[in-house]
Amino acid sequence: MAGDETNFAEREDAIAEAEGETLGEAKWNAMKELERRFPGLIADCVRFSVLEEPAADSPARVSGEVDLDAWQQVADLVPDEPAERVRAVVARVVQGLGLHASVDIEETDDEIRATVNGDDLALLIGKHGATIDAVQHVAFRAASKGVADRKQVIVDAAGYRGRREAALHRVADRAAAEALRFDRPVELEPMRPGERKIVHLYLRERTDVETHSEGDEPERRLVVTPLRAPGR
Repeated sequence: MAGDETNFAEREDAIAEAEGETLGEAKWNAMKELERRFPGLIADCVRFSVLEEPAADSPARVSGEVDLDAWQQVADLVPDEPAERVRAVVARVVQGLGLHASVDIEETDDEIRATVNGDDLALLIGKHGATIDAVQHVAFRAASKGVADRKQVIVDAAGYRGRREAALHRVADRAAAEALRFDRPVELEPMRPGERKIVHLYLRERTDVETHSEGDEPERRLVVTPLRAPGR
């Protein structure tokens, strides 16, 4: 009996209805909702039914149903393209954490960025970003395997990267101000390599302070040192 209830719940979860100004937009909206429940989902794994054609006074409505067997086969594949490997890694983590979220990929000449969109993504981000940084590292390793031209990999969720970068800039500004005020080096709290790089690059253009790192991981930290003006 419990098995029947579980199968029924899975079937219910595999169906989503959505609206749009056109049928294509309605199908896209249904896909995005289903992708939150089934990470790595592709259109070939979804059967669409038209509930209402678009009209002048009403939107199009469609229903999308996931072919669970087809989705599982796709989810178990290891893609050839680095960007799709990143998507697969992040999607599997999202699924493993039990989150309802979608994974969007943007690729440039230098970077692959995976953005996780959904509600309540704190579990994915983790304390001080430790979890999402670990996911980013694994995604980079997956994308780089067997590839000569490696790209930077960024994994973001709920705007975390932007907020963290802004916070690090504020920390850098305070450290620089203190170093100049008291004319002495200022040590920052230990940071992961990526965060030290953000602070270093942010302060690099200044002519009144310089930065360097000291210590061993995981206690390695950035030091902000005032530069003396010529003749002082």
